[in-house]
Amino acid sequence: MTFAATIDIHSDRQHAIDPMIYGHFLESAFFGNIEGGVFDEGSPLAYGGDDVRSGLRTDVIELCRELGLPIVRWPGGNFTSAYHWEDGIGPRPGRPRRLELAWGSEETNRFGTDEFLAWCAEVGTEPYLAHSCRDVDEAVRWVEYTNYAGDTEYTRRRGRPPYGVKYWGLGNEVYGDWQMGHRPAAAYAADAAEHARFMRAVDPSLKFIAVGKTDDRDGWTDAVLRAVGNEIDYLSFHLYGATTQLIDGASEYDAIVAQSLYFEQQIVEYSDLVAAVAARTGVERPLGLALDEWNIRHVEPASWPEPQPSDDGGTVTRNVDGLPDRPAHRVNRWSPRTLADALFYAGVFHALHRAGAREVPVTMANTVNLLNANGVIVARPNGSVRAATYHVWDLYQNHLGPIALAADVRAPGRLTAVRQGDERDHRGEFRSFPATVPDLDVSATTDGQAIRVAVINRHRDSAIRAELTLDGRREELPARCGIKRLSADDVLASNSLSAPDAVVLRDLGTEELDGSYEFPPHSITVLSFER
Repeated sequence: MTFAATIDIHSDRQHAIDPMIYGHFLESAFFGNIEGGVFDEGSPLAYGGDDVRSGLRTDVIELCRELGLPIVRWPGGNFTSAYHWEDGIGPRPGRPRRLELAWGSEETNRFGTDEFLAWCAEVGTEPYLAHSCRDVDEAVRWVEYTNYAGDTEYTRRRGRPPYGVKYWGLGNEVYGDWQMGHRPAAAYAADAAEHARFMRAVDPSLKFIAVGKTDDRDGWTDAVLRAVGNEIDYLSFHLYGATTQLIDGASEYDAIVAQSLYFEQQIVEYSDLVAAVAARTGVERPLGLALDEWNIRHVEPASWPEPQPSDDGGTVTRNVDGLPDRPAHRVNRWSPRTLADALFYAGVFHALHRAGAREVPVTMANTVNLLNANGVIVARPNGSVRAATYHVWDLYQNHLGPIALAADVRAPGRLTAVRQGDERDHRGEFRSFPATVPDLDVSATTDGQAIRVAVINRHRDSAIRAELTLDGRREELPARCGIKRLSADDVLASNSLSAPDAVVLRDLGTEELDGSYEFPPHSITVLSFER
């Protein structure tokens, strides 16, 4: 029998998948991430009382607990560059209300360090605090406040045992002129080295994430690794996809799902660059990459009315008749995540799984955002709902194994122009490069016993039957397997409070296979073989 595709899994080629790649991100003052999201004082859905948990949304906490969050980065993002952590401690009525310049809003500071760390304890996640890397003493005192066990002014103000925050970011996108404290590579590298030295003097167990940059024409990686390579644990980088599905609808589907190839290309190239520079500059400390910002942006014309959040999730309906539909540059932060987005996210996880085998692997990733603002959870005043992409995290984090197995895949595909995320040319058009996009993308994993095979069928319309083998032999895989699937009839289907299961992960039970399986179009399927 001839199959449209073949999937051969190799048990002798394996490596660990770091669970931190399933991490998340919260940014203060950012489109319902915090206020109106994880924190909603006065809401009947929030904790009451006058302790540090007051205002934390319990429905959001339950969804986070259900999913499981390995790590969450806060307070940003761009917000980090001008943030002073002491504004957000002490009794809430006495905290200053500040004009913040990252997003042009006013920050109440009612959700600060203690609220974030209390929330992390409630959901059971590892906190990752990002400092501006602009003031060494301020950074040192923040570590003292959170981690020091002695008797000082700051530990007295903390008024509780140390939190033990392990992960600390040394700045955010310092290379960009949109950041307060923007500076060239050499200046940033010197500052990062000084911050790391004195922050670790307070707590030697800290793990540091330094600012990385995939576009290395100015020698950013060389400067940073020479100065601080033997003090840091991660070098960060950020990647964003982009889609005009708000304008072009389902015609954008192929462009959306193919962009995980662009992500994989960037990951591979940056990993190779960091490995080469680390060897050249004498870095002996093991390094990992932290993709601590990533997502796919839904862009639209700025001439359209400003998007507003609807009470049901998503965006309030707007009248755009007669308005120009180009250029599309503004990001709609309230647009719901779709099934097409979910397939893109799954493709990025496959890329991250494969990247775990590289000399400098990706060992942390944090999607932007956890909540609202294109997040995996949507919260509104009357409730919260799992976005379509919530189920991707659930499927990959909770239903796959921790060890990646190599998979050789032969499948039909198409030669097309793959969009390079939100990168634009001189005309403002999306940049692209020609590549063959395979219809099937596969990530095989194991827990040492069971083998679980995640298969994305990117083809919008056609099911694809594939033969499955283990080490070249069909009989090495058990005949019966469990099946879970994420799919929907409409590639732009999304979830809302009134329709929470338009896109949902379904357990299809067990099935007897004949050595092959037919994967439905626009779907993610996990086959579980118990051995």
